[in-house]
Amino acid sequence: MIFKRQILFFISFVFAQVAIAQDGSTIRASVDKKKILIGEPIQLTIETYLSPAAGKKFPVIDTIEHFDFIGEPIIDTADKNGSRSFKGIYKITSFDSGHWVIPSFTLSQDVKTDTIPIDVVFSEFDPNQEYHDIKDILEVKSSKKKTEWWWYVAGGVLLLALLLLYLRRRKKHEPVAVPKIMISPYEEAMKQLEQLQRNKPEAKQYHSVLTDIFRLYIFRKNGILSLQKTTDDLVIQLKSLNLAKEQFDKLSQSLRLSDFVKFAKYIPTNEDDKICFEEIKKSIIILEQSNSGSPSIGVS
Repeated sequence: MIFKRQILFFISFVFAQVAIAQDGSTIRASVDKKKILIGEPIQLTIETYLSPAAGKKFPVIDTIEHFDFIGEPIIDTADKNGSRSFKGIYKITSFDSGHWVIPSFTLSQDVKTDTIPIDVVFSEFDPNQEYHDIKDILEVKSSKKKTEWWWYVAGGVLLLALLLLYLRRRKKHEPVAVPKIMISPYEEAMKQLEQLQRNKPEAKQYHSVLTDIFRLYIFRKNGILSLQKTTDDLVIQLKSLNLAKEQFDKLSQSLRLSDFVKFAKYIPTNEDDKICFEEIKKSIIILEQSNSGSPSIGVS
């Protein structure tokens, strides 16, 4: 019985492939991973072959529900004997946890891809790990040390010296204290961004300094304890700043992308560096405007 089912499945599979290729065109979609953490990038590849008689164009892909695009896609084309081949590589990610499906991409009623399921999850933790209770404050017994007589002599000499020094300085005019000029969080962030852009280091250091500038700004400006937080925890805290959803999504993508670069999980392009810099700078300007009006300086 099992053997018969396998034969029927094989026959139906062959007929399905023939039906897809009857007009000479094919399309295939694939991803490099089907389970990701929130904000982790995926590479979606769409490959299409169009026969000379097909007369179709490469499908335009600009939105996928529950997913966001990272940067511009890479599209390669090739012409041979009147036929055309297209290959599109898209970087996408998702900030919605759950089980989502990349839909089918269609050239015609018979030529289309299968849907692709993607699981978007939070960082895993071990629920069986033991929890450590908070310990009570331990009382430390003070140890009595033997006091030598010369301690009193030394103390008396020190007090006499301090008294003489006080009387001597009392006769002199105290210097006028020069007030320390405090730079605002916004001015400090803009100057650091300008310096980073002018003296651009290698990729890992560039993205590390870029995110540190943003973390320090929101710590000084909004009091958010961001310096020791993970990027995931920081993104959760940023929701309290009431940024517009589009800007919040772009800022979150930039912070996560910089995180992957810092930990050598991703090699950025010059376009990636530019996008991360512009989105973090734009977020600082928007936050400054919402808190204290229009900023007084900027970075070109």
